[in-house]
Amino acid sequence: MRVDQESSSSHRDAEASTSTSKDPGRTEEAGADILPKEMNEMTISDDKVDGHNDKIIVTSIGGQNGKPKQVSYMAERVVGTGSFGVVFQAKCLETGETVAIKKVLQDKRYKNRELQTMQLLDHPNVVQLKHHFFSTTERGEVYLNLVLEYVSETVYRVAKYYNRMNQRVPILHVKLYAYQMCRALAYIHRVVGVCHRDIKPQNLLVNPHTHQLKLCDFGSAKKLPLFPGESGVDQLVEIIKILGTPTREEIRCMNPNYSEFKFPQIKAHPWHKLFGKRMPPEAVDLVSRLLQYSPNLRCTAVDACAHPFFDELRDPKTCLSNGRSLPPLFDFSAAELEGLPVELVHRIIPEHMRK
Repeated sequence: MRVDQESSSSHRDAEASTSTSKDPGRTEEAGADILPKEMNEMTISDDKVDGHNDKIIVTSIGGQNGKPKQVSYMAERVVGTGSFGVVFQAKCLETGETVAIKKVLQDKRYKNRELQTMQLLDHPNVVQLKHHFFSTTERGEVYLNLVLEYVSETVYRVAKYYNRMNQRVPILHVKLYAYQMCRALAYIHRVVGVCHRDIKPQNLLVNPHTHQLKLCDFGSAKKLPLFPGESGVDQLVEIIKILGTPTREEIRCMNPNYSEFKFPQIKAHPWHKLFGKRMPPEAVDLVSRLLQYSPNLRCTAVDACAHPFFDELRDPKTCLSNGRSLPPLFDFSAAELEGLPVELVHRIIPEHMRK
């Protein structure tokens, strides 16, 4: 077994970032309102970590009185790969805690934007950055290792499971996931001033026991304001198929510098035909408010949290299917509520949860 010493860097027990799902059937408590047992058959990857399957990673983090404390991680398996690098599941040998470690090649000429962003974040719906360190290969390549909170499931895998079973995701779970996503976005937009730029089901992590959702993967994040106009043509065509061809005014609102108007002329697809009769009308209304070309007409994330579609979550009688309480939804910090109109705060936070 190889033991590699990794060079330590400054760290922060802050909150944020990424981890990928594995072992969905593991139960923490009897009677927990967990995802179906059949999800045990849905594995992402059983591959051993390439080059890490028998590797212990040793690094140092700040301990008590500023003295460094040694921490060792046993790399167990790959849980995600991409152009960014690799994410693998690991176990802290000192505490037994399972973590996700995202390993990315570090360009020596630049600071890592993802690390800088994640060090700013502290929110219950954003995954936690525990600390980070750098490692160097024999060829002199420097890698940044982000040690992250491990969350075992994603909205993508949850939806995929129900689709395979020819079932719909329970509407209460849809509300829980959508609300927590909007709350996370409201936080990073209003409090931190960051745009995620890669919201997708794979980047929405879910605790299968509590149904708490956490936003992850800030590799594409940028500080606001942003200048739009860099999206792919194919993606834009798919959007036009649903929303119809944007008008010149809508294009101007999205990007005042864009002067080309060579789009196929397509009528908007009616929302009720897209979703079908079984979709609650409040859900259709929320989607129609979020998917607007013009930013001025688009519903903000914090306004979305106050939408009637989420009123069931504000009902003190609402609970999970087994009677357990919902995950924390209304523990807003002063920074999250700063500058919001009183009436909006009252719409978001139910009376029984106000201090």
